Amino acid sequence: MDEFKEKLIALLHYPNSSWNFVYQTLKRDPMLQTFQPAQLSFQLVTSSNSYSPNNPVSFSHSAETLHEQIRQYQSNDISVITIFDPEYPSNLKEIYQPPWALFVKGDVSLLKREYMLAVVGSRQATQYGRNAIRLIFPELIQNGIVIVSGLARGIDALAHEYAVKNGGNTIAVIAGGHYHIYPKENVDLATELMKTQLVVSEYPPDTKPQRWHFPARNRIISGMSRGTLIIEAKRKSGSLITANYAVNEGRDVFSLPGSIFNPFSVGANELIQQGAKLVTCAADILEEMR
Repeated sequence: MDEFKEKLIALLHYPNSSWNFVYQTLKRDPMLQTFQPAQLSFQLVTSSNSYSPNNPVSFSHSAETLHEQIRQYQSNDISVITIFDPEYPSNLKEIYQPPWALFVKGDVSLLKREYMLAVVGSRQATQYGRNAIRLIFPELIQNGIVIVSGLARGIDALAHEYAVKNGGNTIAVIAGGHYHIYPKENVDLATELMKTQLVVSEYPPDTKPQRWHFPARNRIISGMSRGTLIIEAKRKSGSLITANYAVNEGRDVFSLPGSIFNPFSVGANELIQQGAKLVTCAADILEEMR
Protein backbone atom coordinates (compact mmCIF):
# COMPACT_ATOMS: atom_id res chain seq x y z
CA MET A 1 0.00 0.00 0.00
CA ASP A 2 1.51 3.35 -1.01
CA GLU A 3 1.94 6.20 1.45
CA PHE A 4 -0.83 8.41 0.05
CA LYS A 5 -3.41 5.61 0.14
CA GLU A 6 -2.49 4.67 3.70
CA LYS A 7 -2.84 8.29 4.79
CA LEU A 8 -6.22 8.63 3.08
CA ILE A 9 -7.48 5.49 4.81
CA ALA A 10 -6.19 6.83 8.13
CA LEU A 11 -8.06 10.08 7.48
CA LEU A 12 -11.30 8.14 7.06
CA HIS A 13 -10.81 6.71 10.56
CA TYR A 14 -10.80 10.13 12.18
CA PRO A 15 -13.81 10.45 14.56
CA ASN A 16 -16.84 11.95 12.80
CA SER A 17 -14.95 12.15 9.52
CA SER A 18 -17.32 13.41 6.83
CA TRP A 19 -17.16 13.61 3.05
CA ASN A 20 -16.63 17.36 3.18
CA PHE A 21 -13.96 16.99 5.86
CA VAL A 22 -11.90 14.76 3.55
CA TYR A 23 -12.61 17.03 0.56
CA GLN A 24 -11.36 20.14 2.34
CA THR A 25 -8.32 18.28 3.61
CA LEU A 26 -7.38 17.07 0.12
CA LYS A 27 -8.09 20.51 -1.32
CA ARG A 28 -5.50 22.05 0.97
CA ASP A 29 -3.01 19.21 0.70
CA PRO A 30 -3.75 17.03 -2.40
CA MET A 31 -1.00 14.51 -1.64
CA LEU A 32 -1.45 14.63 2.17
CA GLN A 33 2.21 15.52 2.52
CA THR A 34 1.76 17.36 5.83
CA PHE A 35 -0.58 14.69 7.18
CA GLN A 36 1.60 12.44 9.37
CA PRO A 37 -0.28 9.62 11.13
CA ALA A 38 3.04 8.09 12.16
CA GLN A 39 3.76 11.14 14.31
CA LEU A 40 0.13 11.55 15.43
CA SER A 41 0.23 15.06 13.93
CA PHE A 42 -3.24 14.81 12.45
CA GLN A 43 -3.24 18.62 12.68
CA LEU A 44 -6.97 19.11 12.41
CA VAL A 45 -8.86 22.33 12.83
CA THR A 46 -12.20 21.15 14.14
CA SER A 47 -13.96 24.43 13.47
CA SER A 48 -13.23 24.31 9.72
CA ASN A 49 -13.15 20.54 9.27
CA SER A 50 -9.62 20.75 7.92
CA TYR A 51 -6.16 20.82 9.44
CA SER A 52 -3.16 23.06 9.82
CA PRO A 53 0.43 22.42 10.95
CA ASN A 54 -0.14 25.03 13.66
CA ASN A 55 -3.23 23.40 15.14
CA PRO A 56 -2.64 19.74 16.00
CA VAL A 57 -5.30 17.86 17.96
CA SER A 58 -5.18 14.46 19.54
CA PHE A 59 -6.51 11.36 17.82
CA SER A 60 -8.25 8.44 19.54
CA HIS A 61 -5.86 5.85 18.07
CA SER A 62 -2.10 5.69 18.34
CA ALA A 63 -0.33 5.40 15.01
CA GLU A 64 0.66 1.83 15.89
CA THR A 65 -2.91 0.90 16.81
CA LEU A 66 -4.30 2.35 13.61
CA HIS A 67 -1.66 0.64 11.49
CA GLU A 68 -2.41 -2.69 13.19
CA GLN A 69 -6.15 -2.17 12.69
CA ILE A 70 -5.68 -1.59 8.96
CA ARG A 71 -3.33 -4.58 8.76
CA GLN A 72 -6.04 -6.76 10.30
CA TYR A 73 -8.42 -5.75 7.52
CA GLN A 74 -6.11 -7.52 5.11
CA SER A 75 -5.89 -10.61 7.31
CA ASN A 76 -9.71 -10.65 7.39
CA ASP A 77 -9.81 -10.44 3.57
CA ILE A 78 -11.17 -6.89 3.62
CA SER A 79 -9.73 -4.71 0.87
CA VAL A 80 -9.83 -0.93 0.66
CA ILE A 81 -10.40 0.63 -2.76
CA THR A 82 -10.05 4.40 -2.89
CA ILE A 83 -11.58 6.66 -5.51
CA PHE A 84 -8.09 7.03 -6.97
CA ASP A 85 -7.66 3.28 -7.57
CA PRO A 86 -8.38 1.66 -10.97
CA GLU A 87 -10.69 -0.90 -9.30
CA TYR A 88 -13.10 1.84 -8.20
CA PRO A 89 -16.41 1.59 -10.15
CA SER A 90 -16.50 4.19 -12.91
CA ASN A 91 -20.28 4.74 -12.58
CA LEU A 92 -19.87 5.55 -8.90
CA LYS A 93 -17.36 8.32 -9.65
CA GLU A 94 -20.09 10.21 -11.51
CA ILE A 95 -22.41 10.74 -8.54
CA TYR A 96 -22.61 13.67 -6.15
CA GLN A 97 -20.16 13.10 -3.29
CA PRO A 98 -18.87 9.64 -4.29
CA PRO A 99 -17.33 7.68 -1.39
CA TRP A 100 -13.63 8.39 -0.91
CA ALA A 101 -13.06 4.68 -0.35
CA LEU A 102 -14.91 1.39 -0.44
CA PHE A 103 -14.21 -1.26 2.17
CA VAL A 104 -14.99 -4.53 0.39
CA LYS A 105 -15.01 -8.24 1.15
CA GLY A 106 -15.63 -10.95 -1.43
CA ASP A 107 -15.28 -11.04 -5.20
CA VAL A 108 -13.81 -7.60 -5.97
CA SER A 109 -13.99 -8.26 -9.72
CA LEU A 110 -17.76 -7.68 -9.52
CA LEU A 111 -17.07 -3.95 -9.19
CA LYS A 112 -15.90 -3.87 -12.79
CA ARG A 113 -18.90 -5.67 -14.27
CA GLU A 114 -20.63 -3.59 -16.91
CA TYR A 115 -24.29 -4.24 -16.18
CA MET A 116 -25.54 -3.66 -12.63
CA LEU A 117 -29.14 -3.23 -11.55
CA ALA A 118 -30.14 -1.83 -8.16
CA VAL A 119 -33.14 -3.66 -6.68
CA VAL A 120 -34.78 -2.21 -3.58
CA GLY A 121 -38.18 -2.30 -1.94
CA SER A 122 -40.28 -2.70 1.16
CA ARG A 123 -38.91 -4.27 4.33
CA GLN A 124 -42.31 -5.95 4.66
CA ALA A 125 -42.21 -7.89 1.41
CA THR A 126 -45.52 -9.41 0.32
CA GLN A 127 -46.04 -12.62 -1.62
CA TYR A 128 -46.62 -10.48 -4.70
CA GLY A 129 -43.15 -9.00 -4.36
CA ARG A 130 -41.59 -12.42 -3.88
CA ASN A 131 -43.38 -13.78 -6.94
CA ALA A 132 -42.24 -10.80 -9.01
CA ILE A 133 -38.61 -11.46 -8.10
CA ARG A 134 -39.02 -15.15 -8.97
CA LEU A 135 -40.46 -14.18 -12.35
CA ILE A 136 -38.05 -11.42 -13.33
CA PHE A 137 -34.68 -12.52 -11.94
CA PRO A 138 -33.86 -15.67 -13.98
CA GLU A 139 -33.72 -13.83 -17.30
CA LEU A 140 -31.80 -10.91 -15.78
CA ILE A 141 -29.21 -13.32 -14.39
CA GLN A 142 -28.97 -15.19 -17.71
CA ASN A 143 -28.10 -11.88 -19.34
CA GLY A 144 -25.28 -11.18 -16.91
CA ILE A 145 -26.98 -8.53 -14.79
CA VAL A 146 -25.38 -8.07 -11.35
CA ILE A 147 -27.98 -7.35 -8.67
CA VAL A 148 -27.09 -4.54 -6.24
CA SER A 149 -29.08 -4.02 -3.03
CA GLY A 150 -28.78 -2.95 0.59
CA LEU A 151 -28.98 -6.18 2.65
CA ALA A 152 -32.05 -4.84 4.49
CA ARG A 153 -34.83 -7.20 5.51
CA GLY A 154 -37.57 -7.78 2.98
CA ILE A 155 -37.05 -7.09 -0.73
CA ASP A 156 -33.32 -6.33 -0.37
CA ALA A 157 -32.53 -9.67 1.25
CA LEU A 158 -34.74 -11.51 -1.26
CA ALA A 159 -32.93 -9.80 -4.14
CA HIS A 160 -29.57 -11.06 -2.89
CA GLU A 161 -30.90 -14.54 -2.18
CA TYR A 162 -32.60 -15.04 -5.54
CA ALA A 163 -29.60 -13.68 -7.44
CA VAL A 164 -27.50 -16.42 -5.84
CA LYS A 165 -30.22 -19.10 -6.24
CA ASN A 166 -30.34 -18.37 -9.96
CA GLY A 167 -26.57 -18.74 -10.28
CA GLY A 168 -25.95 -15.03 -10.62
CA ASN A 169 -23.94 -12.37 -8.83
CA THR A 170 -24.93 -9.76 -6.30
CA ILE A 171 -23.36 -6.85 -4.41
CA ALA A 172 -24.61 -5.83 -0.96
CA VAL A 173 -24.01 -2.23 0.11
CA ILE A 174 -24.30 -1.96 3.88
CA ALA A 175 -24.72 0.84 6.42
CA GLY A 176 -21.96 0.77 9.01
CA GLY A 177 -18.94 -1.50 8.75
CA HIS A 178 -18.38 -5.19 8.04
CA TYR A 179 -17.97 -6.05 11.73
CA HIS A 180 -21.46 -4.74 12.58
CA ILE A 181 -23.94 -6.22 10.10
CA TYR A 182 -27.49 -4.91 10.41
CA PRO A 183 -30.10 -6.30 10.74
CA LYS A 184 -28.84 -9.23 12.80
CA GLU A 185 -31.21 -11.61 11.03
CA ASN A 186 -29.16 -11.12 7.85
CA VAL A 187 -25.76 -11.90 9.37
CA ASP A 188 -25.72 -15.42 7.88
CA LEU A 189 -26.68 -14.05 4.47
CA ALA A 190 -23.96 -11.40 4.70
CA THR A 191 -21.38 -14.03 5.69
CA GLU A 192 -22.30 -16.12 2.66
CA LEU A 193 -22.13 -13.10 0.35
CA MET A 194 -18.68 -12.23 1.69
CA LYS A 195 -17.50 -15.68 0.60
CA THR A 196 -19.01 -15.92 -2.88
CA GLN A 197 -20.27 -12.45 -3.83
CA LEU A 198 -19.34 -8.98 -2.53
CA VAL A 199 -20.22 -6.84 0.50
CA VAL A 200 -19.35 -3.12 0.30
CA SER A 201 -19.28 -0.24 2.77
CA GLU A 202 -17.90 3.28 2.68
CA TYR A 203 -17.13 3.03 6.40
CA PRO A 204 -14.23 1.32 8.20
CA PRO A 205 -15.19 -2.22 9.33
CA ASP A 206 -15.55 -1.40 13.04
CA THR A 207 -18.09 1.39 12.39
CA LYS A 208 -21.45 0.78 14.04
CA PRO A 209 -24.40 1.68 11.77
CA GLN A 210 -26.00 5.04 12.49
CA ARG A 211 -29.39 6.29 11.36
CA TRP A 212 -27.91 8.60 8.69
CA HIS A 213 -25.80 5.80 7.20
CA PHE A 214 -28.88 4.18 5.65
CA PRO A 215 -30.03 6.97 3.33
CA ALA A 216 -26.37 7.76 2.56
CA ARG A 217 -25.65 4.20 1.39
CA ASN A 218 -28.63 4.43 -1.01
CA ARG A 219 -26.62 6.81 -3.21
CA ILE A 220 -23.99 4.06 -3.56
CA ILE A 221 -26.58 1.43 -4.46
CA SER A 222 -28.00 3.55 -7.27
CA GLY A 223 -24.63 5.09 -8.14
CA MET A 224 -23.00 1.76 -8.94
CA SER A 225 -25.92 0.72 -11.12
CA ARG A 226 -27.16 1.57 -14.60
CA GLY A 227 -30.74 1.43 -13.38
CA THR A 228 -32.84 1.01 -10.26
CA LEU A 229 -35.84 -1.31 -9.90
CA ILE A 230 -38.37 -0.59 -7.17
CA ILE A 231 -40.35 -3.62 -5.99
CA GLU A 232 -43.03 -2.49 -3.50
CA ALA A 233 -42.64 0.80 -1.66
CA LYS A 234 -44.84 2.92 0.53
CA ARG A 235 -45.31 6.60 -0.23
CA LYS A 236 -42.62 7.58 2.30
CA SER A 237 -40.11 4.82 1.72
CA GLY A 238 -36.33 4.62 1.80
CA SER A 239 -36.59 2.93 -1.60
CA LEU A 240 -37.87 6.20 -3.05
CA ILE A 241 -34.70 7.89 -1.79
CA THR A 242 -32.72 5.44 -3.90
CA ALA A 243 -34.98 6.14 -6.89
CA ASN A 244 -34.46 9.89 -6.44
CA TYR A 245 -30.69 9.43 -6.40
CA ALA A 246 -30.97 7.45 -9.65
CA VAL A 247 -33.08 10.18 -11.28
CA ASN A 248 -30.64 12.89 -10.19
CA GLU A 249 -27.74 10.97 -11.73
CA GLY A 250 -29.60 10.40 -14.99
CA ARG A 251 -29.98 6.65 -14.49
CA ASP A 252 -32.98 4.54 -15.49
CA VAL A 253 -35.72 3.96 -12.93
CA PHE A 254 -38.00 0.93 -13.20
CA SER A 255 -41.02 0.21 -11.03
CA LEU A 256 -43.21 -2.81 -10.46
CA PRO A 257 -46.91 -1.80 -10.61
CA GLY A 258 -49.11 -2.91 -7.76
CA SER A 259 -52.67 -3.00 -6.52
CA ILE A 260 -54.25 0.33 -5.65
CA PHE A 261 -55.46 -1.36 -2.46
CA ASN A 262 -51.95 -2.31 -1.33
CA PRO A 263 -50.17 0.42 0.71
CA PHE A 264 -46.83 -1.16 -0.22
CA SER A 265 -47.48 -0.33 -3.88
CA VAL A 266 -48.45 3.33 -3.47
CA GLY A 267 -44.87 4.62 -3.79
CA ALA A 268 -44.07 2.30 -6.69
CA ASN A 269 -47.20 3.35 -8.58
CA GLU A 270 -46.46 7.03 -8.01
CA LEU A 271 -43.00 6.54 -9.49
CA ILE A 272 -44.63 5.23 -12.66
CA GLN A 273 -46.87 8.30 -12.74
CA GLN A 274 -43.73 10.42 -12.49
CA GLY A 275 -42.02 8.70 -15.42
CA ALA A 276 -40.45 5.49 -14.14
CA LYS A 277 -40.75 2.62 -16.59
CA LEU A 278 -43.47 0.12 -15.70
CA VAL A 279 -42.01 -3.38 -15.44
CA THR A 280 -43.92 -6.61 -15.98
CA CYS A 281 -41.03 -8.83 -17.16
CA ALA A 282 -37.24 -8.89 -17.43
CA ALA A 283 -37.36 -7.74 -21.07
CA ASP A 284 -38.72 -4.36 -19.95
CA ILE A 285 -35.45 -3.81 -18.09
CA LEU A 286 -33.04 -5.48 -20.50
CA GLU A 287 -34.13 -3.43 -23.51
CA GLU A 288 -33.17 -0.24 -21.64
CA MET A 289 -29.94 -1.49 -20.07
CA ARG A 290 -28.63 -2.93 -23.32
